[in-house]
Amino acid sequence: MRFVILSYFIFILSSFCYSQENSSEPFLPQIFSQFPNVRDIGISPDGDEVYFSVQSYQNEISVIAYIRKENNVWSNTEITSFSGKYYDIEPFLSANGLKLYFSSNRPIESSDSIKDFDIWYVQRENKNSEWSKPVNVGEPINSDKNEFYPSIASNNNFYFTCDERGTKGKDDIFFSQWKNEKYIEPISLSDSINSDGYEFNAFIAPNESFIIFTGYSRDDGFGSGDLYISYKNQRGDWGKAKNLGPQINSAQMDYCPFVDTKTNTLYFTSKRTSINSFNKHLSSIQEFLSAVKRYDNGLSRIYKASLK
Repeated sequence: MRFVILSYFIFILSSFCYSQENSSEPFLPQIFSQFPNVRDIGISPDGDEVYFSVQSYQNEISVIAYIRKENNVWSNTEITSFSGKYYDIEPFLSANGLKLYFSSNRPIESSDSIKDFDIWYVQRENKNSEWSKPVNVGEPINSDKNEFYPSIASNNNFYFTCDERGTKGKDDIFFSQWKNEKYIEPISLSDSINSDGYEFNAFIAPNESFIIFTGYSRDDGFGSGDLYISYKNQRGDWGKAKNLGPQINSAQMDYCPFVDTKTNTLYFTSKRTSINSFNKHLSSIQEFLSAVKRYDNGLSRIYKASLK
């Protein structure tokens, strides 16, 4: 029965990947449009909490914010209790929603000096409790290099992005197995996923049946960073990653995937734009503002696509 369900979900994803219709749409534009840049979405298991990064226009500032849904209405956006001082990005919630991982350049000990990016976590007793103080995940996940974009499978296997750490090129996606109640030395995933270029921001399926990540400026890409998917075969090897196609990817950066497997919904960040400077005559400042204030105006925005 488990194999049938898994096969059906993979069939859904495969059909979705090769659909010719653009199936993505803005996610919560009434909330996210107010921010210069918003990215890195993580949704709670019950779907009533959303965590995301909010950044300034030039990305000098980045904080992790959240919204909650009560009586089917989303709350106002708030900065999380543990964020606001350092450069915090890329929240990922555990399966029970009581642990939140993220990447930050905050110092490990009491100091005001920032460092390279490490992966940290906070935890809480229940959904109504306050988050704890941030805890550094430590070795072997973290190193003296940069670690980004944590994604953890149901069996605690840990996936993340790292640069300059035995990579096949630039940024690679790494994997650390949870074995005997501890993590073992991370390894770069195979060349079915990683290359001599940039691979980053990977979402791992809870059962590790598939992985979605960004590959930058690949030959089969659409101009910048594109989302790719790879499936794990029965031998436990990753298949050759495939581009998710023009129904998801654009000519600009598409990145930061998250899949809600309960609703079969893909969420991702994009810098796509529909503003065209050619053959356009703006006769009023209102027309100008209307153009630049579009949701798809080249700033980082969250989109979603149904996998059904």
